[in-house]
Amino acid sequence: MQDSPRSFDTSLAGLGWVDWLRAADEIVEADGHVENLGPDHAAVFYEDKPILLVTFETHKGLASLSQAAHPIGWTMVKALGWSHLSVVARENSWFRDRHVYGYFDRLADDGFFDEFDQVIFYGAGACGYAAAAFSVAAPGARVLALHPQATLDPRVTEWDDRFTHMRRTAFDDRYGYAPDMLDAAERAVVIYDPEVRLDAMHAALFTRPNVMKFRMRFLGEQLERDLMGMGVLLRILAQFSADRLDRRTLAQLYRARHTHVPYLKQVLARLEQDERLYLTALWSQCILRRTPGPRFRRASRAAYAVAQEQGLAMPPCDVE
Repeated sequence: MQDSPRSFDTSLAGLGWVDWLRAADEIVEADGHVENLGPDHAAVFYEDKPILLVTFETHKGLASLSQAAHPIGWTMVKALGWSHLSVVARENSWFRDRHVYGYFDRLADDGFFDEFDQVIFYGAGACGYAAAAFSVAAPGARVLALHPQATLDPRVTEWDDRFTHMRRTAFDDRYGYAPDMLDAAERAVVIYDPEVRLDAMHAALFTRPNVMKFRMRFLGEQLERDLMGMGVLLRILAQFSADRLDRRTLAQLYRARHTHVPYLKQVLARLEQDERLYLTALWSQCILRRTPGPRFRRASRAAYAVAQEQGLAMPPCDVE
């Protein structure tokens, strides 16, 4: 009996690198292809409408963001019919690989990006670095990067001690310094959490006339996961495509944090860390009025107990 054809609803969860690529190829084979870019990277392409979303992702990251271990762009393929090119790394490599360079060289030389009315590059963290860096291959493209690194060249960012294992990797050759590569972009948006000091320092290096930076406090280094959890990330991409993504729109979309529990807990943790007893009580009670939450109830009781010991004034407690 012949297996049923794979579709964009087919789960790829739990598959190793080689099996994942083989299964992805079976899904896109009618209108696309999978191409190995050396042993550690691959390109998964699917063609549909003349809007192309180029995403940079890791094999491990796929599983953490999607229960089906799908590239993020497949959601846009299903919802809006966009074309999609996902460049996937087996490990977190910042895509510093000559095979990846050669692939984008070839796409540029062949006029691949010219076939689309609009091209959007997207990535987060190391993948955000790659989205900015490789966007130069498609002049006039738009770039959305979440807390990207500008470079890991220790001569420029020796203050970033999170990725010391990458310091022997060349970031000063082709497609190297990401902020410079954005000069050819029509527009770029960099979103980051200013509470993560090193991310904020990298974001400062992206200051360019065609770059809009937007701060989203208290989402931390899991900004991409939280925006997905709030149902906001794909809406940001859609608004970016429609020329409606400005600071006001981002601020409106970011209001979804008011019901996003990880964000609410992050704010609470910061208030507790700073020993802001009055605000801890106010914040906890505000949340408890909307939804039950043992974490917030404990925080409220602890704040009142400490305040009573210290003889500090506190707001009336109207939540048990």
